[in-house]
Amino acid sequence: VQLVESGGGLVQPGGSLGLSCAASGFTFSSYFMRWYRQGPGKERELVALINNVGSSTNYADSVKGRFTISRDNAKNTVYLQMNSLKFEDTAVYYCNAFFGPRSYWGQGTQVTVSS
Repeated sequence: VQLVESGGGLVQPGGSLGLSCAASGFTFSSYFMRWYRQGPGKERELVALINNVGSSTNYADSVKGRFTISRDNAKNTVYLQMNSLKFEDTAVYYCNAFFGPRSYWGQGTQVTVSS
């Protein structure tokens, strides 16, 4: 099983960044997917969730209206489009796949919002 995040980097406040998470080794279309983040000195927090077919999403209040989670089951990939980025969005972003008791994590990708 592998989850590989990509797309992190340095961006100015107000800018945009798109993250991807490529999955392999399990039946991706059966799993709900989540993006988490962990900022410096902070606990890991749930950012966004999407169901297995992409018909339902949920967001943390802190990112609602700015971030969009989506998925392409044909490509076994989940995305996180981040717009209007703020300093406080700086964190390592992780994707997570879960189905019942099974839960898999990626290694994370760093997003830094700085001027």
